Amino acid sequence: MSKSKYDIKPAEGKLGIMLVGLGAVSTTFIAGVEMIKKGFTKPIGCQAWMGTARLGKRTDNRFVKLNELVPLAMPEDLVLTAWDIFSDNAYVAAQKAGVLTPQDLEKVKPELEKVVPIKGAFDRNYCKNLNGDHIKAGTRRELAEALREDIRTFKKTVDRVVIVWAASTEVYKKPAEIHETIANFEKALDDDSQEICPSQLYAYAALMEQVPFANGAPNLSVDIPCMVQLAKKNKVAISGKDFKTGQTLMKTIVAPGLRNRLLGIKGWFSTNILGNRDGEVLDDPESFKSKEVSKSGVLDTICSPKDFPELYGDLYHKIRINYYPPRGDEKEGWDNIDIFGWMGYPMQIKIDFLCRDSILAAPIVADLAIFSDLAQRAGFSGIQEWLSFFYKSPQTADGVYPEHDLFIQKIKFKNTLRHIAGEELITHLGLEYYQDEE
Repeated sequence: MSKSKYDIKPAEGKLGIMLVGLGAVSTTFIAGVEMIKKGFTKPIGCQAWMGTARLGKRTDNRFVKLNELVPLAMPEDLVLTAWDIFSDNAYVAAQKAGVLTPQDLEKVKPELEKVVPIKGAFDRNYCKNLNGDHIKAGTRRELAEALREDIRTFKKTVDRVVIVWAASTEVYKKPAEIHETIANFEKALDDDSQEICPSQLYAYAALMEQVPFANGAPNLSVDIPCMVQLAKKNKVAISGKDFKTGQTLMKTIVAPGLRNRLLGIKGWFSTNILGNRDGEVLDDPESFKSKEVSKSGVLDTICSPKDFPELYGDLYHKIRINYYPPRGDEKEGWDNIDIFGWMGYPMQIKIDFLCRDSILAAPIVADLAIFSDLAQRAGFSGIQEWLSFFYKSPQTADGVYPEHDLFIQKIKFKNTLRHIAGEELITHLGLEYYQDEE
């Protein structure tokens, strides 16, 4: 197999990560990074800092850390800041989020207190259950230019920048005519069109400043033609949307196993209870619709009912999210799966995942920032489908369906890193171990 080499710029200097939103996910991520820097914890769940890859044949026994395979920014290289619609610094915001213990927060209190949010761009029509008071004023064009200025100001303090959306879910919207071309979108900016949501302002500002943008919510942000065009024009990496954390993570683990065993599925009922700001926002039906669409596409692609109509053609998939303040960030996801096997005999699977949403999301923030930065340094631009592993809704080229099977996503992810490094790809065929040499 041919090798491919890229002129990858080294991961030298400081990588600035600008977070949109300074709530539960962002403060958990920031606190974790600072704890790692001080040696209080390990980067559990983070591919960039704990992941490994096999190189060559199994008999070669060559395993390397991913950060040895390709040059990656490390925790000590990061400089963190955020936008938010509330003025609380990261320490106060973390206390209010209630994810981490007071004892852990005290260990990094000075570092958290230094993270004071920049005023955010906000439109309550897109997030009806929030009402912040730390908000930029102006038209859509003025807000976009203000965000660009924020990015330029931060760039002066670091060597490279990545932006990660870790704010709330906006109401569900379909692409409109203003999203078809860059010219249409920029005219809509000038016209102060209400069809432009806040997340699109951040995405536009990022791409105009040649900064990679990763979207942790199911908002319509970069997955529209004008942003894809802009990413290619300005040579910027984009990837997907909505962090793959709790219940959807379980689906992308369990569903491939059922499909690969050719076990039928009659129904899959999923419900969640959660508190925190995310739960409050999703209590609005229009914001829930965005999340529902993001979560519901997984099973169709994995099970492929067109190929297996007898097994999955009548699959009934129901998703519910319930706001329950006492639970806070400790989300609980229940799944009831009605399956059938040989001769059509029915069986059931029950899953009760008592997870911590921000604990699962924080390492994804790190990975998307680190690998988006790698893509940028390797000269990749536009859609980075190889980062699908981290998203509920991976972004793909027109006409290409997204791959949701977690295990296929992981193979694609690691093979892309091998390809970037100029190493042989691994197919797992393994025939060389069993065929006689001639």
